[in-house]
Amino acid sequence: MNVLTTPGNPLSPPAARWARPYGLAAGFVACALGLALLGRVLVIEDLAFPLFLMAVGASVWYGGTGPGVLAIVGASVSFAYFFTPPLYQWDIQASDRPYFLAFILFALMVGWFASRRHRIEQELRLARDELGKVNADLERRTIELEASNKELEAFAYSTSHDLRAPLRHIAGYTELLQKHALPQLDEKSRRYVAMVLESARRMGELIDDLLAFSKIGRAETQTTLVNLDELAREVVGEVRRDTAGRDIVWRIGALPSVHGDRSMLRIVLVNLISNAAKFTRTRAQAEIEIGCSQGKRDEIVVFVKDNGVGFDMTYANKLFCVFQRLHQLEAFEGTGIGLATVERIMSRHGGRAWAEGVVEGGATFYFSAPRQRRSEP
Repeated sequence: MNVLTTPGNPLSPPAARWARPYGLAAGFVACALGLALLGRVLVIEDLAFPLFLMAVGASVWYGGTGPGVLAIVGASVSFAYFFTPPLYQWDIQASDRPYFLAFILFALMVGWFASRRHRIEQELRLARDELGKVNADLERRTIELEASNKELEAFAYSTSHDLRAPLRHIAGYTELLQKHALPQLDEKSRRYVAMVLESARRMGELIDDLLAFSKIGRAETQTTLVNLDELAREVVGEVRRDTAGRDIVWRIGALPSVHGDRSMLRIVLVNLISNAAKFTRTRAQAEIEIGCSQGKRDEIVVFVKDNGVGFDMTYANKLFCVFQRLHQLEAFEGTGIGLATVERIMSRHGGRAWAEGVVEGGATFYFSAPRQRRSEP
């Protein structure tokens, strides 16, 4: 709607916006002059100087540079006419000119400082508003990401669960074929049947690991005080039975107790210790060390170190991703989900997982957990 200038509305909105700060500047100077004259009547000395400086500062603050210049001119003229001898004359005595010049300089300095501070506060206000928008956008994206993760986990769980039945049929009927038709099959056909069974077995392992991985994100943690020393020795005992006949030197240092989910922390140790046993298979004498190392002040760091085949640190960022492998399947079995499970469990515990390694020089896997008890969000 257009606003027209009328007798009841003498200024259009743009003119009003332009006139308001200048009117404020004139009003500030007039108020300062009135108070200074009142102070002189009440015999209050040297009141004019600070009052006019305050008027200049307020004019710059609320109006900007233009109104500030108007306030400086008005304050200087008023100060010269009413408060610089000889009074009520434009002529300023030589002895009072330095005082008058000092007033002008102070007025300019106050105006500059007020303008600078006002500009900085405006920039800070804009930055705060922009930060608020960024935070709101991040919060929205976080909510969307959490929803997507939940949908992805539900999809993975449902898909993996539904794949089990047809896979069992494939494996079952292939075993029946191998059992009943083996005499009629030639060598190449027998190899084909064996390959189908091996592929079905590997796919079953993938599905089981994928289901376990998706359950980690869906399961609620049961937080208790977990004795990692006891838990590690329990896991080592199981791995020793699976590696009977191999020459493995085990070194188990003192491990602390942490607050966490015992079953999940057990999965972490099973994955890391089993990996250490697997990737030292090519060594005449394997060496596996489990201990505690120095970390940040507020965290406990546990490591599993081996003298196995190691890995290239260039690809270290891939180790904890789902289905990522740094070695050929023919050399070392596995699905590539174990370390991703380790990383997810430690993330849920408020910690982290990382690794260091050298090709043919062994590897060390670390995981950390907060020293203080962490409540589940």
